[in-house]
Order: sequence, then C-alpha cells, then structure tokens
Amino acid sequence: MSGTVYLVGAGPGDHKLLTLRAAELIKSADVVLYDRLVSKKIIAMIPKRTTKLYVGREVGDDYKHQDDTNLQMVKFAKSNKNVVRLKGGDPFIFGRGGEEAEYLKKYKIKFEIIPGITSGIGSAIYSGIPLTHRKYSSSVVFVTGHEDPGKTKSPVQWKKLAKSVETIVIMMGLSRIGTISKQLVAGGMSKTTPVAVIYKGTNEDQKTLVGNLSNIAQKIKENKFTPPSVIIIGNVVKLHKTIAWRK
Repeated sequence: MSGTVYLVGAGPGDHKLLTLRAAELIKSADVVLYDRLVSKKIIAMIPKRTTKLYVGREVGDDYKHQDDTNLQMVKFAKSNKNVVRLKGGDPFIFGRGGEEAEYLKKYKIKFEIIPGITSGIGSAIYSGIPLTHRKYSSSVVFVTGHEDPGKTKSPVQWKKLAKSVETIVIMMGLSRIGTISKQLVAGGMSKTTPVAVIYKGTNEDQKTLVGNLSNIAQKIKENKFTPPSVIIIGNVVKLHKTIAWRK
C-alpha cells in the first residue's frame, strides 16, 4: 500500500483564485510540500495536524535541491501518506510538474495533477492586459527567461519570436530583460513596442510598470523592481491604462 501524491497548482498568489479541488486536498493531506511562491494565506490553510515542509528552490540552487524534493514525495507516499506537492501557478507551466510526475511514475507512486492559474495569465488579468484581443493580438507565447544552466545553448529563438508572435509573456526574465529586448529589436520588433512588468501579480502588493523595449530595462532599475515579476511584451499592453480594474 502507498499514499497518493497530488501535484497541485496554487495559482498566482491571490488565495481566492485557488481551485476548489486544490483547497480540498490542502485541508485533507497528511503532508504538504510547498514552494517559494505559494502565498502566506494559502499556507495558513494547511491544518496544524498536517506535516508541512518548505521545499522552495531559490534562484541559483543546484539541481540536487529538486532531487531531495523527489525523494521526499516518494518517502512519504511509501509510508502510506497522502502528499500535496503545492506549487505556485500551474504545475506544468515552468513548474517542474512534468519532471516530478515522471519521477513518481518511475517509482510506481500513484499521483494526480491539479491545474492552477499560471502567474502569466493571472498577472495580466489583474493588470487589465488581455493577452489576446481581436484588434491587437491573435497569438501569445509563454517563455522562460531563466534557463537550465546545464544547457549548452538557448532554445529560445528571441529574434524569430519578434516576427512570429504578437504577445510574449516572459516568466523569470527580469535579470535578462535588457539582453532579451535587444535581441527582439534585432529580430525586427520596434523599439517602441509596449512592455509591462508586473510584480507579485494578483497579490495585495501588486505593482505594474509600463515602458517599451528601448527603456524598460532602465525603468526596472530606477523603480527597483525585483522578482517575482512577469513581463508582457506587445501592443495589448496599451490597454492597461484603459481597462486596469485593480489599483
């Protein structure tokens, strides 16, 4: 006999955006292994009787940290515990949920995957930026700005993206936005293309900074924006002033 591991998306931050299934599992689990980006209000929902372990991976941590998380999931499940692996956003959008599911499958551990609202979507909506719009954009792409250091070259073809998609959502790209902006311009995107940077999207302390490809890196520095921040590039950003509904 073994327990079940639930790979659960906690959403972008606002605890009210948690799915009913996620809330149900958080309250009934024997063990919760939670990430760095899970909000304090969601963590507060975990019952006192539940074993609660922080397994958040910081930028710069080596991959052994993920290995330990994998081992913890299997260890508890084999002890007949039901485990919630609680992840910010959605487990399958730059959340290593696919890797963890593969690991559980390898060790014959039962698992279930519960989707969550990814921060790329939640942040945009809470800033009044529609990622698609009949007038401005019929295509959107989600890209990571922080890639595995073990890769020999970047699989993200920034110059090609400049001409092939109308809205670009970049996760974990704050430190590289200057370089990314230059590559997009080199690929043919206008320097005046609007850019929005959303800090802690959907949270009470959310902040939105707007600029363009030519000045956004400097604006980020001047305004001291830090992670976690989502970057949105494209003409849809023009709608921020018009339909932003959350101040």
